[in-house]
Amino acid sequence: MPRSLACATGLSLALTVHAVAQDAEHAREDVTHYRVFVGDHADPRVTAFDLTEPSKRWTFATTGQPKLYGVDDGSAVVAVQSDSDAVHFMRSGISLHSHGDHADIEIADPAAVRETLTGPRPFHLIDHVGKVVINFDRGGYAAVVNAHKLGEGEVEATRLPQARAHHGYAAPIGSAWVTSVASDAPVEGDTAPKRLGLQQVTADGTPVGDVATCTGIHGEAFSGAYLATGCEEGILTVTAGTNGPSFTMLPYPADLPAGDSTGTLIGSKAMQVFLGNYGAKGLVVVDPVDEPHIRHIELPFRRIDFALDPANARFGYVLTEDGTLHQIDVLEGKVARSARVTEPYSMDGHWNDPRPRIAMAGDEVVMSDPKAGLVRRIAKDTLEEAGMIPVEGMPYNIAVVGGSGVMHEGDGHDHAGHAHSHGDPKIYAGYFEDSQIQDRPLSDYAGDWQSVYPYLRDGTLDPVWRHKAETGTMDAAGYKAEYETGYRTDVERITIEGDVVTFYKDGQPTMGTYASDGRETLTYKKGNRGVRFIFRKTGGNADAPQFIQFSDHGISPTKADHYHLYWGNDRAALLNEVTNWPTYYPSSLGPNEIASEMMAH
Repeated sequence: MPRSLACATGLSLALTVHAVAQDAEHAREDVTHYRVFVGDHADPRVTAFDLTEPSKRWTFATTGQPKLYGVDDGSAVVAVQSDSDAVHFMRSGISLHSHGDHADIEIADPAAVRETLTGPRPFHLIDHVGKVVINFDRGGYAAVVNAHKLGEGEVEATRLPQARAHHGYAAPIGSAWVTSVASDAPVEGDTAPKRLGLQQVTADGTPVGDVATCTGIHGEAFSGAYLATGCEEGILTVTAGTNGPSFTMLPYPADLPAGDSTGTLIGSKAMQVFLGNYGAKGLVVVDPVDEPHIRHIELPFRRIDFALDPANARFGYVLTEDGTLHQIDVLEGKVARSARVTEPYSMDGHWNDPRPRIAMAGDEVVMSDPKAGLVRRIAKDTLEEAGMIPVEGMPYNIAVVGGSGVMHEGDGHDHAGHAHSHGDPKIYAGYFEDSQIQDRPLSDYAGDWQSVYPYLRDGTLDPVWRHKAETGTMDAAGYKAEYETGYRTDVERITIEGDVVTFYKDGQPTMGTYASDGRETLTYKKGNRGVRFIFRKTGGNADAPQFIQFSDHGISPTKADHYHLYWGNDRAALLNEVTNWPTYYPSSLGPNEIASEMMAH
């Protein structure tokens, strides 16, 4: 670990903090709301309805059979139509905004986004760090769409070229990209090129370094610091590092059934673990950090579909062809309970024949039942039926968006007036009363964060220093020198999830669990003040720091947009360090976006 990282809240380059409008001025209502989107197997359409009020419905026309994905925390739904060379987008009408101690929920009618994407056979979709990446298998490129703009009804897309067209994917890793790689010519007796592995590329598709072998690469997911993908040899994992992505192969254990492999993976958002398929009758639980890395779960019948529970990371659910739904204990690596929920569906025949698909909605498993023309609601704890919703046609692919949050009086269901303050300028400048200060939870800083130091070194931030020099007391070179000392760090990334803080140095994680250790109010030479929110280590790796301290100009609970951080083992000494103040912005932002943010504030 590096030396203590210090925060200088009195420095002129400050962090913008979005503060929640005073809830005391408005009535609040706790709301749980889930909306279901169902694609028809035969007819080109998507049906949407609220889970608790299914009689109110919306229908969206598509070009062909859609596979549905909820993206940007459910604010948008993407309909990928592989056989029709089209991708349609919908605003889900449900937005969740985290504010540390609570989330606000906004509810409106769903709406189709006018713009679409067309291209040769779109297939795999990845939603990660604010980017939706759709691979066009026969086009030899991936379309990269701004996820946040989708939630606002805009399709802002660029292309990442691949060396050759193939059934694969591209994914962002920290500030870099990786893409699957295929051979120049089809395998003998096949019509498609053989998939060979994964390689780092630049944003314009230029290869960087060697190809990490992953024969037959297929299926991908993110969990914590890791991207995982299925191979014939095992599970290939990828983490971000200062010098680019780091690749590690986790071989299949010798006691797994020979000849099978993993081609579909789901990543947990609540803990660092993956659930994947393995052969026709198996699942694997993949732990990228601790051994055993791969544990096998044998199922009694062939698997139809499976999902992880985002609300309780311990459990997953899998439907087998006999019509039985099984609850999977991910920690124990076994089937916890089973119940018959539908008529049998044979896995014989074409892979795209109409069979049930499952998704999660709070305390329920939501399952399409194409033959019965139903969407079934199943209590996830007991696996008992909670309700049936008739859906016209043959309901097939399914996506569920929504969750729980606070609805403010006057928002109604349009939420046009849902406003948040962007911070009191006096507080931002460091002038406030002690009575205004409130404790803040670690969740205010939750997320995936990148250091801005590399962007100072490569010149990306040079416009920031020129901008500061226009009204400041130094020239651009002087500001760059000052911030070179301030931003300096070899920790390129930090992730914060629950009480777990993970520091990444050269792609290698160091993890600690932390609890609040109060706050300290500091007075600076010019008379303004700042508040540092302090957290003490309660567990984790031995070399994780004993104390971490945040400063982002906020003095009460609010979600941080970016922050300065310092850490070390001496709580008091850290308060005196004001020359080195590494700054972290969301990993979803690109370098030029960060520079623009800095100049705007």
